[in-house]
Amino acid sequence: MTFTQSAWSLNDLFPAVDSPELETAFKHLEAQIAEFEESRADLTPEISSAKFLSIVAESEQAARTAWRLDGFASLLFAGDTQDQAALALLGRVQQFMAEMQNKTLFFSLWWKDLDETNAQRLIDVSGDYRYYLEEMRHYKLHTLTEPEEKIINLKNVTGSEALTNLYDAITNHYVFRVEVGGEVQEMTRGELMSYVRQSDPDLRARAYQELYRIYGENGPILGQMYQTVVRDWQIENVKLRKYATPLAARNLANDIPNDVVETLLETARKNAPIFQRFFKVKARLLGLDKLRRYDVYAPVSQAEKTYDFNAAVEMVLDSFRQFQPQMGDLAQRVLETSHLDSEVRKGKRGGAFCATLTPDLTPWVLVNYQGRSDDVATLAHELGHAIHSMLAEGHTAFTQQSCLPLAETASTFGEMMLVDRLLARESDPAVRRDMLFRQIDDAYATIMRQSFFALFEKEAHEMVQKNASVDELAAAYLENLKIQFGDSVEVSDEFKWEWVSIPHFYHTPFYVYAYAFGQLLVFALYKQFKAEGEAFKPRYLQILAAGGSESPEAILTRAGIDMHSAAFWQGGFDVISELVDQLEKM
Repeated sequence: MTFTQSAWSLNDLFPAVDSPELETAFKHLEAQIAEFEESRADLTPEISSAKFLSIVAESEQAARTAWRLDGFASLLFAGDTQDQAALALLGRVQQFMAEMQNKTLFFSLWWKDLDETNAQRLIDVSGDYRYYLEEMRHYKLHTLTEPEEKIINLKNVTGSEALTNLYDAITNHYVFRVEVGGEVQEMTRGELMSYVRQSDPDLRARAYQELYRIYGENGPILGQMYQTVVRDWQIENVKLRKYATPLAARNLANDIPNDVVETLLETARKNAPIFQRFFKVKARLLGLDKLRRYDVYAPVSQAEKTYDFNAAVEMVLDSFRQFQPQMGDLAQRVLETSHLDSEVRKGKRGGAFCATLTPDLTPWVLVNYQGRSDDVATLAHELGHAIHSMLAEGHTAFTQQSCLPLAETASTFGEMMLVDRLLARESDPAVRRDMLFRQIDDAYATIMRQSFFALFEKEAHEMVQKNASVDELAAAYLENLKIQFGDSVEVSDEFKWEWVSIPHFYHTPFYVYAYAFGQLLVFALYKQFKAEGEAFKPRYLQILAAGGSESPEAILTRAGIDMHSAAFWQGGFDVISELVDQLEKM
């Protein structure tokens, strides 16, 4: 089978933005919600388990319809953020969902307020809904009254959600201009970033300078948008919902104890010197006295090998199949259903993601494939997410998807399997050395960079509450970079605007530590795989197949991992340190 780059198809959701099927779905969801509302009178402490489970099942069916509508609007917008029809539909869906959520709010409020004895009675017979119901009750102390919750749902549509949509529309409209080969070219951010990993140091510098020239020119406005997002988060989660800290709200959503996240971030801060050692080795091999921030992702050789799309897909599928045939088949399913958007085009959302909507639908994957080895790794990463979801598709819609920190497990593991596969097939020493360096480059990007992002977010949220200006936030970010790199990397002033170019800061505050959590977890799991071989695979597949049906702590404890232990996190850094040791001896 030959694979070619293409946009995705959303036909498994709806034929078009103006299709009768889409309008029917809106009406169907309204009818489902109206039927669900009739169950309010049945919600008493003495409700029978059969009646209770039928109500939960009704809720799930309505959620499936809602997630199809929301998924269609979101994916359509991601495919072209400049499409006015897509933007209008996204706004309509968000408004509609807020109204529907308000009509069903009574159930979660009743469930959180139910006495412990009756709640446990119902949980004990809830089957695969068990963890979903347990998790909902974790929010009991942070839940407001029904009228207050309704107001928050409605204000978010024209508040924080509208602001992040506007951020996407503005930043994805940017056009970057860089001289390449003596000719000034216009390009998207994704195309621009392809040059920061190329061997020409001047081109790397020009690419970064252009990126932050544009973001810097718009920094005051984007920074004000960020301040508003932070204030909104603070007002809702700390002042109204009474979370101890802004970060604690994300931790509860991930079902990760606060102490675990603090231990992870503190361990990361202490291990910054490992990557500083790495950057000094890289500088030596590049013939530089010291790396500039422009050079952090520079290749250590002159190898400029690229991979056509079909070859990349075949390599990724082979690496999955080599580990376990079913995983390769599941990854191929994404392509065969036309659920992969791999093209690079103006207006398309940059970066990459995997969107899982409901258990009966193959996930959708977005990448911007340009033929580089890291594009191949990104393809493996996002298809790993899809495999994770598909292995868990036997669960309910409420328990299929794992929490954010565990959601990176299959994706990062998939990248590591691909690197093993590439190294086994590659005979060119320069390409092999690039791959080995890229492993640590990627570990830096996924662990250290994301951890320091989270440390900045913690600081920024505190600063905004003290009325810090945008310029003060930019100065704090620049200081964050200097602490992270120490004396190993020279950081130019324009990088103070990097923070306004990070969509996660706007869309999902404190999301970023999930990457570090997932990568360090994968290092531990991969180490077990190398030590145990075939015996490891059933346990690993069990972790993935659990999806979101159990707490992260329960899933990891069964795999022999204590996430409260600083030693566990240090073990991941020790693996990286050993890799740097090897490089220092080259």
